[in-house]
Amino acid sequence: MPDAISIDVPPNDLEAFWMPMTANRRFKKTPMFFSAAEGMYYATPDGRRVLDAIAGLWCVNAGHCHPRIVEAIRAQAGKLDYASSFGVGHPLAFHFANRVVEIAPPGFRHLFLAGSGSEAVDSALKFALAYHRARGEGHRQRLIGRQRAYHGVGFGGLSVSGIGWQRAQFGALLPATSHLPHTHDLARNAFSRGQPAHGVEFADALEGLLFAVDPSTVAAVIVEPMAGSTGVIPAPKGYLKRLREITQKHGILLIFDEVITGFGRLGHAFAAERYGVTPDLLTFAKGVTNGAAPMGGVVVRDTIHDAFMSGPEHMVEFTHGYTYSAHPIACAAGLATLDIYRDHKLFEHAKAIEPKWADAVMSLKGLPNVLDIRTVGLTAGIDLAPLPDAAGKRGYSAMEQAFHNTDLMLRIAGDTLALTPPLIISEDQIGEIVDKVGKVIKAVA
Repeated sequence: MPDAISIDVPPNDLEAFWMPMTANRRFKKTPMFFSAAEGMYYATPDGRRVLDAIAGLWCVNAGHCHPRIVEAIRAQAGKLDYASSFGVGHPLAFHFANRVVEIAPPGFRHLFLAGSGSEAVDSALKFALAYHRARGEGHRQRLIGRQRAYHGVGFGGLSVSGIGWQRAQFGALLPATSHLPHTHDLARNAFSRGQPAHGVEFADALEGLLFAVDPSTVAAVIVEPMAGSTGVIPAPKGYLKRLREITQKHGILLIFDEVITGFGRLGHAFAAERYGVTPDLLTFAKGVTNGAAPMGGVVVRDTIHDAFMSGPEHMVEFTHGYTYSAHPIACAAGLATLDIYRDHKLFEHAKAIEPKWADAVMSLKGLPNVLDIRTVGLTAGIDLAPLPDAAGKRGYSAMEQAFHNTDLMLRIAGDTLALTPPLIISEDQIGEIVDKVGKVIKAVA
């Protein structure tokens, strides 16, 4: 029988695991390991407590190792560990779907489940293409994303994403994709709280793009209500509403990618609610299970669902799905997570504490190399001036400095520091994060 392996003991050999979205050679020279977590803090193998300022990866909204989620997973694993959703089912999937659509925007009564945000986005894009084909408009095949957008790593999501370095290794990707301009306008919107005042006209670029490609060929436009992975870029005032008007005018579906913004990050169940704009499809992941089990999905507007419900009843209506769609353990974790959000009023807490969060983060203005700060909900992006001829190096050094010397975990996007703490954060912990970030910024000046 092999020896037991302890998570508390770092491995002697780091070569076998090719880490995702990681500078592997740099990491393996100076590893950063966690071995435990609770609430707002990680623990390292050497016993340090590290304050989690990014909720794991935008996902641990209710804090780490919440006992209700732990128990739900444990109980479900001992009762039904796996069941397929291909032609059969288990009751938990339907209970979970019912709970999600209860907090979804009006007109969204159907839920498609996947295993991640990337799978959710690719599913939504396929819904859009198949929907138009079901209506006799199969010529609508173009997909429109946005510069600096991140929609996961599937071929569909990456094709509509707009972060160049993430696309560069893979060539042309899907054909018939276009991109709107991003909305980051430093000249007019520096140090903005919530939605920037300027930039609604960036949405009008869609009209110009449609003129060039013919709107009758476009299936869908996909945007993040807040572009998160690129460094926290909130949509300007009126921007999302204007996109909705243009897409409706031309019969184009609008997809909100709420993998990050869903489940309380912006103080509401979904950003669509915060901004009063209703898309046609809405993707989610991350916070839906508090990061405790992989899950993603698409909330589908009734009109789209109903367009598929024709033909012989024994035939599959939408030929798409995943082995782990509606995994029983993920559904159990999701139900427990939704209970916590409701019982502890975490969405309401995030909304109430947002002004204090913004005030605290904005106090970093004026520190060395700080070019811009943006806040919305419980998120913040802090742009640092890049080192000459070494874009991204200052940001990476800040992440290492935070972990090794400041007991803080933060996220970077190039030279932007991203802060996205768990929704359980207290005012004292806001102060602790901002104090530590200030020390990091000074250390890498």
